[in-house]
Amino acid sequence: MVGKKEKQGFKAMFKRMLASRLAAGIAAALAALLLLVIVGLGIRSVVLSESKSTKLGFENIGELATQTAYCTSVNVTEGSRELFGVTIPFTQSKYIYSYDIVIKAGFDFTEIEWEIKDTAITVRLPEAKILSSELKWDSFKLYHEDESIFKQIKMEENNEALKNLVQNAEMDAVANGSLDNARSNAETILRGFFGNVYNLEEYEIRFINK
Repeated sequence: MVGKKEKQGFKAMFKRMLASRLAAGIAAALAALLLLVIVGLGIRSVVLSESKSTKLGFENIGELATQTAYCTSVNVTEGSRELFGVTIPFTQSKYIYSYDIVIKAGFDFTEIEWEIKDTAITVRLPEAKILSSELKWDSFKLYHEDESIFKQIKMEENNEALKNLVQNAEMDAVANGSLDNARSNAETILRGFFGNVYNLEEYEIRFINK
């Protein structure tokens, strides 16, 4: 027969085994819960960092002309000698001529910002601007020339006239929609860059002013 002390020993050993298994079960449950938390955080981290790590290629373009306007600008340069505010006869000099000017408008693509939220791509564009104005010297046309020996047009006056010629051509280009066309063409170019990385049937692109 089993003695009283032996029974007590069996009970103590059974309690220790039960406590050990219970502790092991709790530890396993905690480990599984911790693993789920880590996996969940990991998945969330990947989703949030997508827009920060993706490079589309236009970031390194720099300034890019997206619209080119060709203008012919006519200028009148004239001068005369005056005495007490009255023009002296036969001292008038006058030139009427034109030049072709190529005006390019566009953006600094390094200033463009974009972000993705769910399936929406938001692109912030700076204002379009005139990037260059090139006067075509070989396009010169002279329509009228009348120079008096008493009043010759100085080089400084001619340079100032050419500067005004270019400025007027730029204003005409802007008035005729060059900056608006530059914006529209830039959006088309950017859609191409985004389309190389994202399925545009699933993503919506929205362009806003920066």
